Amino acid sequence: MRKQILFSVALLLLSILSSVSVVAQDVIPQPNNISYSKGYFTLNKGLKAVTNLTGQDFKVLNQFTSDDMDMPLISMKKPSKAYNVRLICTGTALQATQAQDSARLQGYELEVSPKSITIQSLTPTGLFYGLLTLAQLEKGRQIPCVKVKDTPRFPYRGLMIDCSRHFWTKKFIMKQLDAMAYFKLNRFHWHLTDGGGWRMEVKQYPRLTNETAYRTQSDWVKWWMEKDRKYCPVGTPGAYGGYYTQQDIKDIVRYAAARHITVIPEIEMPGHSDEVVYAYPELSCTGKPYTQSDLCVGKEKTYTFLENVLKEVMQLFPSEYIHIGGDEAERRTWNTCPDCQRLMKEHNLKNTAELQSYFTHRIEQFLNKNGRKLLGWDEIMEGNLAPNAAVMSWRGTDAGIEAAKHKHHVVMTPQQYYYLNMYQDDPMGQPKAQGGYTRLDKIYSYNPLPMTYKGTDVEKYMDGVQACVWTEFISEPDHLEYMLYPRLFALAETGWTKKPTGYVDFHKRALVNVERLKKEGYHVFDLSKEKGPREESRSITTHEALGKPVTYLGRYSEKYRAEGDSSLVNGLRGDWGYLEGRWQGFIDSTGMDVVVDMGKITDIRDVEVDFMHMYDVVIYAPESVTLMVSDDGKNYKTIDKVNPGIKSNVPYLLYPYVWKGNVKGRYVRMKALSREPDAWIFTDEIIINRK
Repeated sequence: MRKQILFSVALLLLSILSSVSVVAQDVIPQPNNISYSKGYFTLNKGLKAVTNLTGQDFKVLNQFTSDDMDMPLISMKKPSKAYNVRLICTGTALQATQAQDSARLQGYELEVSPKSITIQSLTPTGLFYGLLTLAQLEKGRQIPCVKVKDTPRFPYRGLMIDCSRHFWTKKFIMKQLDAMAYFKLNRFHWHLTDGGGWRMEVKQYPRLTNETAYRTQSDWVKWWMEKDRKYCPVGTPGAYGGYYTQQDIKDIVRYAAARHITVIPEIEMPGHSDEVVYAYPELSCTGKPYTQSDLCVGKEKTYTFLENVLKEVMQLFPSEYIHIGGDEAERRTWNTCPDCQRLMKEHNLKNTAELQSYFTHRIEQFLNKNGRKLLGWDEIMEGNLAPNAAVMSWRGTDAGIEAAKHKHHVVMTPQQYYYLNMYQDDPMGQPKAQGGYTRLDKIYSYNPLPMTYKGTDVEKYMDGVQACVWTEFISEPDHLEYMLYPRLFALAETGWTKKPTGYVDFHKRALVNVERLKKEGYHVFDLSKEKGPREESRSITTHEALGKPVTYLGRYSEKYRAEGDSSLVNGLRGDWGYLEGRWQGFIDSTGMDVVVDMGKITDIRDVEVDFMHMYDVVIYAPESVTLMVSDDGKNYKTIDKVNPGIKSNVPYLLYPYVWKGNVKGRYVRMKALSREPDAWIFTDEIIINRK
């Protein structure tokens, strides 16, 4: 256990430092109030430290200050000033138990003089955070004289790791908990179950792990996307996967608690339950495995099963919230299932959205009766949101704002800002990722609480922020860490610091902390070599079609409308990903078919269009691109047609269509056909006669 504490405060305070230059400005997250004075406190051997903590609180903190070091803590009811380091808890036991729900109770005051260090807080959590700040201030065994008064912006600052698509060992999870604690993150959302495999031992239902914790393929594309979805029993030769025993879970929960991190388990329901209805097909509408991903919410045995599972979950996890997922339920079989239809009739439910809402209400009532609260993805708002449920807003910000307006607690985790499974730099130089593009500065720029809502219920019920990493295309530990760091730094700071000093300053501190993590054995994205935004996206592209009227013969998807009808002639070209609001998406059978009206007969000299190809999210370069011109907008002449010939399984590229010639016409028509009915076409600008 002792060797696993890679980021123990004792190690950081008293070990011989690396050659990395660490100055006060290198602290992440940045303290809210900090002032300096002349002089330093020197960390000498035999340093004496005292605290008024007792019992388990004392034991936990002492572990961090004394393991293999010379600074053991002494417990004293009234800590004497004779000791060089004093850690004073000023709150009551009742306040301490409430610390996980209050930003104020996570705050601390730190004062360093040439002769002493004093940290005061209402809670042991605040003392812990004060020590972490102290650790980051240290340089060459010296700590600058400083006064810090610090309280986090939000009480909830979290990270979710998907352990279903790929299984991560107990040791690896603990390693990430160390890093989370170092940057003052305090919620670990553990995605334990999903179609990729069930990862938690449940004593009453052993088939969940015996039958579905392993599968036939490690490669997600081959197993899921290419329809080779087969689970296999424990011990099958070549089986891929794993699960956490209940003892493993207890160890991780205890390890997290020692770092003042609450572990929130997620047990997916009623969708994303392929593995459950394989192990127990009687819980599906069809009664057959491999036929659906949803549980049958019309069968009473489904509720019996879930309540029994949740009883074991609650025995292992002391968290206030239990996450039930609730996202992306297909509801496909519910419309024809006799059991679901009977339940809908009995309760006068109009549609399957209301049926899912009924399901969520029942699960919430069960959790509430057992002293717990329900947390779910924002789809749980469809139909009718359960009365005490908290919402995790992932499809954007609007759902979270709406839930908070109705006095539901909210955690913001919008995919376009906080999904760390997206590319973080030029995709052509990065390991495989899932579609989008989320740079460090973009995460840092996100404000979950616009000024409009300051002082309102929205602010009151905005609990915090969370980063998520989904692991469909992340199968190795080094790859996962590469996706987490340093992007997690940005969430840590904006979740803690009320008025950050800005990205330029943060970037400097992030560079230092990248080196810190590397030294501790983490595989981190090299921020110093970041390429940054796509060159074409950094400025306006000027051309003769700029601002001209556009007619869509093949309509774009409203989900990916960019700026609507003006998007393809506004001079704004897209970045590396498709979620940034500049790429326009088409999935209609007609593909992309648009006409630009130049306003008069024009000499057309060159036409350029970029198309995105991103295999893992079914965005494909077109099967064909046809360029036509017309004088009257009715009779078109084809002047070019090409077949790009891009293989669909190419991970990522931007295909540049370019035509050069000399024709006359008023209307320029661009048509791009998709190679498959369910494949997307994405483009960002039709450039005509570049200037």
